[in-house]
Parts: sequence; structure tokens; C-alpha cells
Amino acid sequence: MVRAGLTTERVVAAAADLADTAGFDKVTISALARGFGVKDASLYSHVKNLRDLRTRVAVLAAEELIDRIEAAVAGRAGKDALFAFADAYRTFALECPGRYAATQMRVDPAIVAEAPAYHRTLRTTSAMLRAYGLTEPDLTDAVRLLRSTFHGFTALEGDGGFEAPRPVQTSWERAVEALHFLLSNWASATGAP
Repeated sequence: MVRAGLTTERVVAAAADLADTAGFDKVTISALARGFGVKDASLYSHVKNLRDLRTRVAVLAAEELIDRIEAAVAGRAGKDALFAFADAYRTFALECPGRYAATQMRVDPAIVAEAPAYHRTLRTTSAMLRAYGLTEPDLTDAVRLLRSTFHGFTALEGDGGFEAPRPVQTSWERAVEALHFLLSNWASATGAP
């Protein structure tokens, strides 16, 4: 019997909250069921298995992240958009560590193809980079550069990896400024005609 008030949306939201407090790797059917005060079997009316639950958290987190990024970059272009994008990304990663970890999960391409959040992310990122005059294949390279830089920095920061006395915020701003310089000079930096 399904517990009254338990819906797929509530289950996924609770799993995302659990990811933020305990870690994405600690999201299990059993842990979630304990949180709801139900038996594990009660949750299988709402999710197929652990992989399905974690995938749903990943899709939810991707949607929440792009919501923040789109709100931040709205009406901005070039350097202003890059800084807004970067700051929204970093803030989400640090404020929602479990959800952020979920966004790094490899999701079945069929699910990605049907989830609007992933399309919005691609559109928003590509639009920001086109303001720098980038087209394919440089666009793909630039997306990979941004993602790896933002992910690497926030992962290290979230794990307490920056212990030097220099303020982390200053290093972040310098890193984003360096990305802006590189993107502004992409053709000369890559030897493109």
C-alpha cells in the first residue's frame, strides 16, 4: 500500500535534500525510506530502483542549476554574462553539494534527450560563448574548458583544498577573468585563421 502523500516528486526532492546533507553517494532507497518512516517497498511505487532515483535527482539538480544560471545571465553578454554564469555555477556547487554531485553523474543519453534542463543548459552556454564569436568546433572546446575549470575549482574549494592565506574569492575572480581574456582572444590563442 502506498503511503498517503508520498509522490514521485516528494521522493525525488527528499533524495536531493539527503544528497545535500549526507552526500550523493549516501542516497539509497533504505535511507530515504527511513526518512519517510516507511518500508523500502513503499518507494518502489515511485521509483524503479536506486539508479532511477539517482537519475531523477540528477535531472532535478540540472534543472535547478540552469534555473539559477539563466536568471543570473538574463540581459547580460560577454564578460558580464561569463561572470554571472560562473558565480551562479559556483554558488550552486557550494550551497547544494549533493545536488551538484548529482549533476556530474553520467545519465542515459535517452533521458538527456528528453529532459529540457539539458537542452536549456546547452542553449544558454552556447549563447554566452557565441557572444565571444565562437562557432564549432571551437564552441565545444570552450564549453569543455569552462566546465572543467568551474568543476575543478568548486570541487577543490568544496573539499577545503585551498588553504593558502590569499582569499579564495580573489583567486576565483582571477580565474574567470583569465577565461574571459582567453575567450576574447580565442582565434589568436588557438592559431585559428
